Formats: sequence, structure tokens, C-alpha cells
Amino acid sequence: MVVKVYITSVTGSREIKSQQCEVMRILDSKSIVYETVDISVDNKLREEMRDKAGDPKACPPQIFNGDEYCGGYELLAAAAEEEIVDQFLKLKA
Repeated sequence: MVVKVYITSVTGSREIKSQQCEVMRILDSKSIVYETVDISVDNKLREEMRDKAGDPKACPPQIFNGDEYCGGYELLAAAAEEEIVDQFLKLKA
């Protein structure tokens, strides 16, 4: 499975930009390989992200392991604080 982070390269929200950077920093610090999916290039990607997350108003960043929804920034940050990022991402030990 591949960890996917849905992001947007087009936003006026400092909060979203900050959260996206922090998600990638956390993953990089744990040497977790991931790919980003930029929802700003195609509205279908935004709808895909929202459908998979089960939230019609979900905003990036949203994190998945393959097609399995893990959560958003707040949940990843909490997992990093508790040092359970692998568990949060549903990675095999």
C-alpha cells in the first residue's frame, strides 16, 4: 500500500498551507514514503478525496493508506505526539 496525502497547491488559507507542510514534515521525519495528490488540478480528485474520507466538506490535507482513510492533520499530529504514526497510517511493523 502507498500512503497518499491529498493536498492543494492553490489555496489562500494559511492554515491549510501550514497543515500540509506539517504533515509532510512528520512523514519525512519518520522516513515514510508517500505520494501527494494535488486536488487543485482536477475537481474529480477533490470529489475522490471527499468520497474516500466520507465527508462531503473534507479539506486537505487528508491522509490515506492506499484507499483506506487514515485521517486529517489533527489526527496525524496527535499520533506523532503519541509516537504511533505507523499505527495511525495502518503500516505493518
